Amino acid sequence: THSSYTTSSDLSISINIAVLLGYTLPITPLQILWINVVSSVSLGMTIAFDPAEPGSMTRPPRPANESLLSAFLIWRVVLVSGLFATGIFGIFQWSLLHGATLEEARTYAANTLVVMEVFYLFSVRCMRVTQLSFRRLFNSTAVTLGVTVVLILQAVFTYAPFMEAFFDTRPVDFVHGLEILAVGLSIFIILEIEKFIRIALGLKIR
Repeated sequence: THSSYTTSSDLSISINIAVLLGYTLPITPLQILWINVVSSVSLGMTIAFDPAEPGSMTRPPRPANESLLSAFLIWRVVLVSGLFATGIFGIFQWSLLHGATLEEARTYAANTLVVMEVFYLFSVRCMRVTQLSFRRLFNSTAVTLGVTVVLILQAVFTYAPFMEAFFDTRPVDFVHGLEILAVGLSIFIILEIEKFIRIALGLKIR
């Protein structure tokens, strides 16, 4: 799925940028493992139980000789990975500049990644219609359940004392929580605008 491609690429791009430029890692390897195992897998599995996209049964099948790695998929991976890397490093550096400790900044970055994944899931469920509708956003019990489970587990990751000892996390206060939510919402809005432009121009989606 588009979700699995971008989840892997945005994590690897963020790590590679930090390593190549000599930056401090915005998310520790253990935190990345948590996100991959708990958040990415849980959100990815919900797509399998999601209702079919409107009009999916009326579209012609993909030609047998057509490449799986299409120009659209490459563009989408580059766009989403770039947005995710910007969100992760943005919140990390912003927090450090405003007095957060390294552990706090990394916790904010890890939670920002998970929130961006949640908003990305809402957007990527339908690639041919916009999701700017309450009915479309919450018309799947599987997605709602999957997101709820991820948010609960992420709250445990952030606030449980035993998780703090294992993952070196710190509690997220209300203000930073709003900042994290704003980053995720911004990703959703940008992707929906891109989708709207693509639909208006009649660009091919494969």
